[in-house]
Amino acid sequence: MLICLTASHRNASFDLLEKLSIGAPTVAHTLVANSDFIQGAVLLATCNRFEAYLDVDEPLTAGRALAAREVIEAVSAASAVDAADVVEAVTVLSGDPVAEHLFAVSSGLESVVVGEDEIAGQVRRALQKARDEGTTSSALERLFQRASHTSRDVKTKTGVGAAGRSLVRLALELAESRVTDWAQARVLLIGTGKYARVSLLALQERGVTDVTVYSPSARIAPFAARHGISQVFADRLVETIAASDIIVTASQSPTVVLTNAQFAAANEAPDALQRRLVIDLGLPRNVDHTVAHVAGVELLDLETISLHAPIEEFSSTMSARAMVDEAAAEFTAARAEASVTPAVVALRAHFFDVLDAEITRARARGDDTAETEAALRHLVGVLLHTPSIRARELARAGEGESFVAALTALFGVSPAAPVAQIAHLDRAGGATAASDPETDDDRGAATA
Repeated sequence: MLICLTASHRNASFDLLEKLSIGAPTVAHTLVANSDFIQGAVLLATCNRFEAYLDVDEPLTAGRALAAREVIEAVSAASAVDAADVVEAVTVLSGDPVAEHLFAVSSGLESVVVGEDEIAGQVRRALQKARDEGTTSSALERLFQRASHTSRDVKTKTGVGAAGRSLVRLALELAESRVTDWAQARVLLIGTGKYARVSLLALQERGVTDVTVYSPSARIAPFAARHGISQVFADRLVETIAASDIIVTASQSPTVVLTNAQFAAANEAPDALQRRLVIDLGLPRNVDHTVAHVAGVELLDLETISLHAPIEEFSSTMSARAMVDEAAAEFTAARAEASVTPAVVALRAHFFDVLDAEITRARARGDDTAETEAALRHLVGVLLHTPSIRARELARAGEGESFVAALTALFGVSPAAPVAQIAHLDRAGGATAASDPETDDDRGAATA
């Protein structure tokens, strides 16, 4: 059973998401190692969402609810957040809606900026981290690999994401009215990771040429050399702040990088600029939020940026949604087919066991011609073809159990592993029994 716990900018505060982004990614190994129900876990924490994808080996309602509770307790403890606050913010999905949700998330359809570039890479890295920590499972591997394939299809076959959208570009668009001439702007970039590289590219696309980079990490020198920009160290950071028109922070530092005191000191520096725009793209925040009260400083943080996210382009988004729905339906159908595979294998084994027994008796009677044996094996293969096809068709229609029941009734044959019913968790963590996966809508709030 696949389960997803999700919280996003649509149903959780940025303060809560900021705290979860620090602690939540660290709990996957503990969950898998210590839980009796959780067989696999992939955790995704970005600037505007927290997601926990679980492979739960427990058909009972109580087991699934307990797995969800274990996740909530673990991430709340690791993030120093009250468990009740996490429960309030989290939507729980189970069964078919999990694939639909992840496919939409990885395609950028649930993001602050619809069609953003970064989320697909973040989803892939979340899976890779789970692999590195040994917390993924075969079911989660298939889910995430299909999600990556779907996001690529959405990007190449629809207009969503065609403009290379991202929070970085949205932030710079919002800054347009504050910047007189990008080519003359002096920019201080904080960070040396992937998000910093995206930020630098977006700045250069607008004509920015004067960029200085600062980072508390050891990667600053190679980053500066690789991109042909200057670097600054901590002893000259205040001086550089004073001389910068724009400061863009995109560091993965778990603590604040730029403080109120540094900006206050920068204002006192000789020849300090009177105005500066600070764009904080970090989560956790890279900039102390009280910097907004320092004279001459205008702060754009993620919460402010999200309030100005553009309205979705209706036609492109609808087309992308249709692709996501189709991919999710195919993923569900493939899983259903796999659920009857043990039954098909059992049927084939039964027929061929009977055939082998008859061939053995025929040989004992002296009738052991190769032509007769080949003809009999061909006949059995023909007889098995239609039941094998019908098994897959019934499974896709949600009637896989009827095939298993018929197999047992007619031949006394049972599959090695029983076909598990798909049930769904509601928001409170309970289950809806015997629901139709094609019609049961338990997706909760759309999140990103």
